[in-house]
Amino acid sequence: MRDRPRPPGQQDQSDPTDPAGRQAVVVDALLGFTVFAVVAIAIGAGIGGGDLPAVVAYGFASVLGLLMLFRRRWPLAVLLLTAVLLIAYYVVDLPVIGLAVPVAAALYSAAVFDRTRWAVGTAAALVVVSTVARLAEGQDPAFLLGYELVSTVAIMGAAIALGDGVRQRAEGARQRELIAVLDAQAREAESAELLARERARIARDLHDAVGHHLSVVSLHTSVAAEALEEGSVDAPVARAELRHVAQAAREGLRDLRSTVRALREPRGGQGAGDGIERVAGLAHLDDLVASVRAAGLDAEVTGEGGPGLPGLVDATAYWVVQEALTNTLRHARAEAAEVALERAEGTLTVTVTDDGTGPLPGEAFGERCGSGLAGMRERVRMVEGTLEAGPVPGRGFRVRARLLLGGGA
Repeated sequence: MRDRPRPPGQQDQSDPTDPAGRQAVVVDALLGFTVFAVVAIAIGAGIGGGDLPAVVAYGFASVLGLLMLFRRRWPLAVLLLTAVLLIAYYVVDLPVIGLAVPVAAALYSAAVFDRTRWAVGTAAALVVVSTVARLAEGQDPAFLLGYELVSTVAIMGAAIALGDGVRQRAEGARQRELIAVLDAQAREAESAELLARERARIARDLHDAVGHHLSVVSLHTSVAAEALEEGSVDAPVARAELRHVAQAAREGLRDLRSTVRALREPRGGQGAGDGIERVAGLAHLDDLVASVRAAGLDAEVTGEGGPGLPGLVDATAYWVVQEALTNTLRHARAEAAEVALERAEGTLTVTVTDDGTGPLPGEAFGERCGSGLAGMRERVRMVEGTLEAGPVPGRGFRVRARLLLGGGA
């Protein structure tokens, strides 16, 4: 039986060079000493027990305390070992130290590190085993099933509830931080795409407004130069001047085309296949999915966009996936999501499906279908695509965008 990997964002106490790791070691050492001290005080009270020397009981107390040093790396193992040690402690007939207090720290740690079900099960097993054994020994049922049982369950339940509450708050903070990062990335991608569109618009306007006139100048001056060759007095000078004009016009046209290329390809020619600077695209999809997994959403990608996607289509496909997964994290209460990419017949289809149960309590369904989806529809429309979004039969939500590979060209 192995512990699961630590949840993302939790520090590893084993690195003494990491300030957070050093702090974790200090906290665990203090907790271990507290466990030892509490158990040692109970042992010192000397209630009950057989003929074994007290040093054996203090040995148990030391081991229970030392286990707290490993509660972050192996929380489940520490919980189970604590339970086994507690049972062994009473089997060898050592002084009474209670049931809930020695195991409370282990129950709390298990709940903090996402082993709440194991903590509840272990606590229940200890209570049942202890109660049955003590009843078999002839102890007072009224006391055991009354004050003793209530106080034990209360302490254990409080430890588990506290640990689970701390875990949920930490996970909520990590998720909010990730959502903020995704929002910032979305805004950055949107600004970059708007800049790319503006460059493309300026390039088209310059070419249409200036390029045409320069072409006309070049054409007419060339014709004039040919006409003057018939024998005018100033024909040699006129021809020379007109040739200079024609040459200047041609050079101006060449310079204009160079400027247009610079506007379209600000990174020295990257993205020449579509004439538009590439922003974040499907090449960054793995990084996006990894960050979403870190927030607790089991996201998978199937299919691929394929090579040579137009820049705006590539950026729009990535943006749709990012927005859909962000909405899933915010509103869906989902455990898993699938991103499917399919390229066929001049179309790239992007589908994001989650298994969420819907909006959070008190949140209207329209909040999920509000500005986020409206923004997606507008973005997809700008590249001549279509967007569908809505719940799927049974459970979940689906966003599907169909993007024309020639869209936005």
